[in-house]
Amino acid sequence: MNATFTGLLGGSFNPAHGGHRRISLFAAEALGLDEVWWLVSPGNPLKPTEGMAPLRARLSSARTQARRAPIIPTAIEARLGTRYTIDTLRALKRRYPKRRFIWLMGADNLAQFHRWKDWRAIARTMPIAVIARPGYSDAVMTSPAMAWFRRYSVPAASIRKRGQWSAPALVFLRFDPDHRSATALRRAHAGWAGNYLGTAERPAPPLRDRLTHRCITGLPPA
Repeated sequence: MNATFTGLLGGSFNPAHGGHRRISLFAAEALGLDEVWWLVSPGNPLKPTEGMAPLRARLSSARTQARRAPIIPTAIEARLGTRYTIDTLRALKRRYPKRRFIWLMGADNLAQFHRWKDWRAIARTMPIAVIARPGYSDAVMTSPAMAWFRRYSVPAASIRKRGQWSAPALVFLRFDPDHRSATALRRAHAGWAGNYLGTAERPAPPLRDRLTHRCITGLPPA
């Protein structure tokens, strides 16, 4: 049976927006992916919890942005009980042995990748594609992670042609910058999460995860 080639994009998606969709579709085309999974995190250890919307609202916003695209938003990390990326990636490889995964991340994450738990182990678990973002070039190229990764850089064509799916492997993807951000959206629409949670009198129905088939619930705003 042929393998299914899947990109993994992790994040809080607080909320998801068109920039997430755009980079996912771009990466899928550049790398020849069958689909992209959005791993909507229960909580990022490197990000503050203040201002973090309930998981149901963030997953719902991701579902909205992923409509009619080969993108599957999932809260599978909550199901797996994993908190760190290395644990999630290892669990996914065990759970889906017939899939070939590649980790997708923005250049801002590569700049601080050396702060992630067992980051070298992450690099040895699956290939990594880095999507260029404006303003991070100097920080990326001088980062400790990039100094280690230089020997493992490969062209996108080798990933697309299935010639380089062993790890470590790092590929850079460059495209027109997208300046949308979740931070700006939260500032402009402070009550966005309430649209997905309902009210105390009429809470939104549970949301079923497409991968785990688990119902994700969330508390409506007080």
